[in-house]
Amino acid sequence: MNLMQLKRSTRQETAAWLLATWWGSGCFPKAPGTVGSLCSIPLVLLAVWFGLPVFFCVTIGLFFAGWWAVRIVLRTQNRQDPGFVVIDETVGQSVAFLLVAGSPLSWYTILCGFALFRFFDIVKIWPASFFDRSVHNAFGVMMDDVIAGLYAAVVLYGVTMFVF
Repeated sequence: MNLMQLKRSTRQETAAWLLATWWGSGCFPKAPGTVGSLCSIPLVLLAVWFGLPVFFCVTIGLFFAGWWAVRIVLRTQNRQDPGFVVIDETVGQSVAFLLVAGSPLSWYTILCGFALFRFFDIVKIWPASFFDRSVHNAFGVMMDDVIAGLYAAVVLYGVTMFVF
């Protein structure tokens, strides 16, 4: 199944595919993970604007919604972590801003958080590498990016405390 076949799928499958691809941003032909992360920034900014409790709830809600969506999409695929699935990047990108979400975000904090998350998502420092290589289900797809987001959050917090 691909996005062109959504007309013939159930509403649940359509919703899962739209969420898993973060409204189609994962279908970008080059660097879909980076594009998906970039397309997540408006959500991060909106959630931060509403305050830390809302930001935290949005992040947790996205994790569970993403887990559900990825489970459905993986059932139709022969791959363990298809590149077009970018809801994990959306959640990881959100997690990257978790420790600084209580204060207004400047453009350089946003840029730094984006870059740090992409770095840790690509490098996959343990235990992210464990989830990426060994947990071949929707939970593993989501968790390696959550862990990358946690690494990025810690570094971003340190950078904002000592540099910005």
